[in-house]
Amino acid sequence: MTDERLLVFIPAYHCADQVERVVRRLDGPVKELVDEVIVVDNQSPDGTAARAAAALGRTSGLRWSVLVNDANYGLGGSHKVAIDYGLAHGHTWLLVLHGDDQADPADFEAPLRAGAHRSVDALLGARFMRGSRLQGYSRVRTAGNHAYNLIFSLAARHRLHDLGSGLNLFRLARFADGAHRRFADDLTFNYHLSLYMVHAGWRIAFVPISWREEDQRSNVKLVQQGVRTLGLVRDFVRDRRAFFATDHSAGHAGYTAEPLATSGAAP
Repeated sequence: MTDERLLVFIPAYHCADQVERVVRRLDGPVKELVDEVIVVDNQSPDGTAARAAAALGRTSGLRWSVLVNDANYGLGGSHKVAIDYGLAHGHTWLLVLHGDDQADPADFEAPLRAGAHRSVDALLGARFMRGSRLQGYSRVRTAGNHAYNLIFSLAARHRLHDLGSGLNLFRLARFADGAHRRFADDLTFNYHLSLYMVHAGWRIAFVPISWREEDQRSNVKLVQQGVRTLGLVRDFVRDRRAFFATDHSAGHAGYTAEPLATSGAAP
């Protein structure tokens, strides 16, 4: 992608079997577009980090690192680790690809080669718009996602086709203001980010993607998550400036990680 530098960030937690398949999906034509891959493991108890390092070590032509968070920061906290890493290492784009193998990076290959991302600040994978392909996803969860997408769209006054799939591309320079550090560290990080992108005037586009549910382990507690999400929307609607000025994080002093392995080194 000319002088662009694409960092692929794979957040991983308790997905030792799936993360190997995710790495294999990068070992194809999409690999030509990638400058570096980092796996950020959130202290998984099942050897996810070691399995990721072994799989990356078997993949030629990739520069990579496997990082293990110094504490369990949650999915949002792992995003903060990756964003800081990308900014510190001079990357221009961050492609988020979840480690549970529900998304396929090949869905972004054509848009990237066509330069569809260059006119926007975020190119977001959408599971629930026309052209998307769902496999093994229940009708109840699909309907629930459509409802929440509508609620957030009405609150933000901007059409949001997905509040946070496992395949998204971001222009890293837009994170230089540090606002993301005040977002929640848990699974609602993407909800905060979706609302903030609209509030801050980011240019956003959505791309329909494929999505599958097979042997993945869900970390979502639906009822608890639903109540928190509605409260989040309520607070945003009441006063969006105050909402984004508030620190919603878990209060970690920093978001740091140690390298388990890097390309050229044995796991």
